[in-house]
Amino acid sequence: MASQSKANSVLASSTLAFTVCFTIWMMFGVIGIPIKTALNLNETQFGLLTAMPVLTGSLIRVPLGIWTDRFGGRIVLFLLMLSTVIPIYMISYATEYWHFLVLGLFVGLAGGSFSVGTPYVARWFKKDRQGLAMGIFGAGNSGAAVNKFIAPVLIAAAGWTLVPKVYAVMMLAAALIFWLFSST
Repeated sequence: MASQSKANSVLASSTLAFTVCFTIWMMFGVIGIPIKTALNLNETQFGLLTAMPVLTGSLIRVPLGIWTDRFGGRIVLFLLMLSTVIPIYMISYATEYWHFLVLGLFVGLAGGSFSVGTPYVARWFKKDRQGLAMGIFGAGNSGAAVNKFIAPVLIAAAGWTLVPKVYAVMMLAAALIFWLFSST
């Protein structure tokens, strides 16, 4: 079994990464409201817009779990996070409804982080410590609530287009922190 300090570093960096992923995964729950107004979306269109990332996050979980078993959680989570940075940023420049839907599909990849992080973190702890470790890691889903605190402040400061820009930087920073403080 790995050293306790290394296991704790993996747990902390993975929990941070998971929290940021969940914050971004739920982004359309807040920025969708000004987008709905700007594009004059009806309720069905708005519902589809907010559901698109959730759909992708749900569908990608099985392949991500397979890749985690095959290639390891560290590289899969790192690449997953990096793969979302540009689509997140591009949301700021989207002008058509279909742009938001397509970009929402890519942003939704972040929602699959749970199926990568759970087995990755569990492998670092003995059976009698896995429950605690999974509980701490699982607290990262509070990122969905974190979004409801951060995004409205950013919208009030400079409009909804600031949110994806800040979130893209957050995702990149979290990916780099994860890579530096996690291990294989």
